[in-house]
Amino acid sequence: MLKTYKYRLYPTRKQKEKLDWTLNICCILYNSALVDRKNHYERDKRSLSYGKQAGILKHDKSIILYLKDIHSQVLQDVLIRVEKAYKAFYRRLKEKNGKAGYPRFKNMGRYNSITYTQSGFGIDAHGKLTLSKIGHIKLKLHRNINGIIKTCSIKKEIDKWYVCFSVEYEPAAKKTVINSVLGIDVGLSSFATLSDGDPIDNPKHLRKAELRLIKKQKRLSSKKRGSSNRNKARLSLSRAHKKVSNQRKDFQHKVSRRIVDSYDAVGAEDLQIKNMVKNHCLSKSISDAGWGQFLSYIEYKAEEAGILYMRVNPRNTSQECTCGASVPKTLEGRTHSCPSCGLIASRDYVSALVVKQRAINKIRQELPEYTLVETGSMDDIGYGDIAALKSIPSLKQEALQFIGE
Repeated sequence: MLKTYKYRLYPTRKQKEKLDWTLNICCILYNSALVDRKNHYERDKRSLSYGKQAGILKHDKSIILYLKDIHSQVLQDVLIRVEKAYKAFYRRLKEKNGKAGYPRFKNMGRYNSITYTQSGFGIDAHGKLTLSKIGHIKLKLHRNINGIIKTCSIKKEIDKWYVCFSVEYEPAAKKTVINSVLGIDVGLSSFATLSDGDPIDNPKHLRKAELRLIKKQKRLSSKKRGSSNRNKARLSLSRAHKKVSNQRKDFQHKVSRRIVDSYDAVGAEDLQIKNMVKNHCLSKSISDAGWGQFLSYIEYKAEEAGILYMRVNPRNTSQECTCGASVPKTLEGRTHSCPSCGLIASRDYVSALVVKQRAINKIRQELPEYTLVETGSMDDIGYGDIAALKSIPSLKQEALQFIGE
C-alpha cells in the first residue's frame, strides 16, 4: 500500500533561487517535449514515445550544459509526465465522453513540483533533507515515516515549499470479525449524519470566508498588470484560498479519524459528485462541503487500519424507510414520517440507517469472509415496537458539535 507523507521545508534564499530555477527549466523541458511530440506526429503520423524522447534528452545534455545542474531523474520525470498526459488524452478519445482535452503547455507559475523517482534524495543525521544538485534543506519532520520511501517530490505552494515522500508499507491485518457497522449520510444542512444518531455540523469554511475573498479579489482586479502591487495582491488572495482549503482538510481529517477508530465497518453512498455539482443552485455548497475528499479520507484510513469500507447504492436512500416502505419526500421536507411502521424522525438520520442496512446486506451477501456479529443491526429491531421507535432521535434534538472541529 502506498501513502504520502508531507512535510514543510525551510530553504535558504539561495536554495529558493535554485529550486525556482529548477522548476523553470523543467517547465521549459515539458513544453519542448510537447512541441516535439506534436511536430513528430504532424511529420510522420506517428507518436513519439518516452524512450525516444529520453534518448533525445541524453543527447541534449551533452550540448546544453546547464541541464547537467539538474539531477537526471528529475529531468526524466518531466518526460514521464508528458507520457502520462498523452496516455490520458488517448484514453479520453476512446471513451468519447466530452472533450478529450489535448495536453496543454505549462505556464511558469503552473509547473510547481519536481520529483526524484529513485535516488538523489535522503534525510541526513541532522534531520535535514538532502537533494542532489541543490543541497541540505531544513525540514520540519513532525512525524515519523513508516515504510519504504519510493519517491520524493518537492512542491511549491504559493510562497511555501513542501516535500512529499511516497512510502510503501504493509497495512494492518483486516478485521474479519465485525462488531459495529456505521452508515454515513452526507448532506448540506449537516455535513454528515451518522447512523448512531450523531449529526456533524457543516462548518461551511468557504461561505464564512466568502466576503473576505471577495474583497481580496476586488483589490487584485484593481491593480495594474505586471506591477509588484498586483503580485502582492495575488499572493494575499492565494493565501486566503489556501487557508480555506487547509481548514477543510483539517476538519475532515479529524472527523474521518474519529469514525475509523470507532467502528469495524463503514458504509457510505456511492455518490456521483461530478454530476451533482452540475446543479448551479447547489454546486458551491457541495464543493464547500467536499464530500468526495471526505469519503476518500475515510477510505484510505480504513484500508490502513484494516477496517472494511463500502460504497453502497445511493438510489432512494432518502425516499425509503428502515422497514423497507417507500416514503417520497421533496428536498424541502426534512421530516421522515412512515405510514407503514409509524417511524417519525429526521430525514438524514433515517437515510443513514438505510445506508447502514444496505452495508450490512452487502456484507452478508457479497463478503462471506467477514463475520458479522453486530447486535444492533436492523434485523434485530422490531419496527412495530413503540419502545424501539422512542429510541430514535427526534427532530427537536439539537445537532451535536464535533469536538475535533
